[in-house]
Amino acid sequence: MPTQARTQVRHERILDAALSVFASRGYRDASVDEVAEAAETSKGGIYFHFPGKQAIFVALLERSADLLLARIVEAVEVEREPVARADAALRAVLKLFGSHRALARLFLVEALGAGPELRARMAAVNGRFAAFIRQNLDEAVQQGAIAPIDTALASQVWFGALNQIVSDWVLAEQPGRLEDSYPALRALLLRSVGAAP
Repeated sequence: MPTQARTQVRHERILDAALSVFASRGYRDASVDEVAEAAETSKGGIYFHFPGKQAIFVALLERSADLLLARIVEAVEVEREPVARADAALRAVLKLFGSHRALARLFLVEALGAGPELRARMAAVNGRFAAFIRQNLDEAVQQGAIAPIDTALASQVWFGALNQIVSDWVLAEQPGRLEDSYPALRALLLRSVGAAP
C-alpha cells in the first residue's frame, strides 16, 4: 500500500476512534491518550496527523457534516417535486442519526460544550444545513408548490425543530426509535409552510 494511502487509512482510523471516545467520555473528559489507545496507535502517531484534541474534534465534525450532507443530497436527488425533496431530506437526517447515535451526540451535545471556537465551527455547519433546507423551500415557492413565505425564517424553524427532536433523543436514558418521530414532525413542518402533509 502506498504511503499516502496508509496515511489516509490511519487518519480515518484515528477519527473513527475519536468518535467512539468523544461519544462515550465526552469531549472535555476525553484525552488524546484514550484516542491513541482506541486507534491502536501511539500518541505521537496522533500528533503526526492532528496538533491536538480540538483539531481531532474539528476534523471529526467536518467529516461527519460532509457525510450527512452527502446522504441528504443523495436522498433528495431522486425526488422531482420540491416539497418531496424537503421531505426526503428530513427522512435522511432522521435515518442517519437514528442509526448513528454517537454521531448525533457528537453533533448536538459534545460540540456545544467544547468551547467558543468549536461552537463557531458548529454554527457554520448548522448554517450549511439550514441553507440546504432554504434552497428546497425557495424552489417550492418558485414552482408554486407552496405560497410565498420567508424561507430564511422557515428553514431556521425546520432546522431548529429537527435539532431539538434529535437532541432530546440523544439525551434520553431510554430512547425509542428516532425514526418514529418522523410522521408527526413531517406533518407539523409541512403545515408550517402551507403544504399538505
